[in-house]
Amino acid sequence: MKLKTTSIFPDPNTADHQGLLCAGGELTPEVLIDAYSHGIFPWPQEDMPIFWFSPPERGVLDFKDFHIPRRFQQERKKINFEITKNKDFAQVIDNCARIARKGELGTWILPNMQKAYLELHRRGVAQSYEAWDGEQLVGGLYGVLVNGLFSGESMFFKSSGASKLCLIAMIEDRKSQGDSWVDIQMVTPVLKAFGGRYIPRQEFLSRLRG
Repeated sequence: MKLKTTSIFPDPNTADHQGLLCAGGELTPEVLIDAYSHGIFPWPQEDMPIFWFSPPERGVLDFKDFHIPRRFQQERKKINFEITKNKDFAQVIDNCARIARKGELGTWILPNMQKAYLELHRRGVAQSYEAWDGEQLVGGLYGVLVNGLFSGESMFFKSSGASKLCLIAMIEDRKSQGDSWVDIQMVTPVLKAFGGRYIPRQEFLSRLRG
């Protein structure tokens, strides 16, 4: 993967101590692709300009560090969900907006965010992985694939273990494409249990440059 040399965004290294780089602009496919190409991601808030972030530490999951927690290895034997890719991106992002942030103050996956990523999906840039129990969607995750790097955005589950199976499927899929890591932005307890960790922004940007 190669980092583009030109961008409409400021230098990611000029972001503040919380990672806020700039605000404003539109969530068009071209702007989003430009952002991800430079290690920047949006975090919209209701009734405010779009915030663009390049945090001082970035969550990554190196496949050499990937492992399935022992407890989930046992749980996995009892789960019989069908795992698919790009079968229903719209339903995945909608569930992420309604479920993944439950218990927090609102969600960053606002209607304009959903619309933008649905367009990215139509262009083959945004991808989803789904877990099905019969005809019912019980878990999923979505992210974007820009310049050969998959950046995970959000995941949800309605049945225990469903989103974890989607995570495993995504990693196996990217490994089959020759990748050695994925961008997970933030290291949640679940992602940490699977091998996720933080690296400095400079190292992350260096990886983007290839």
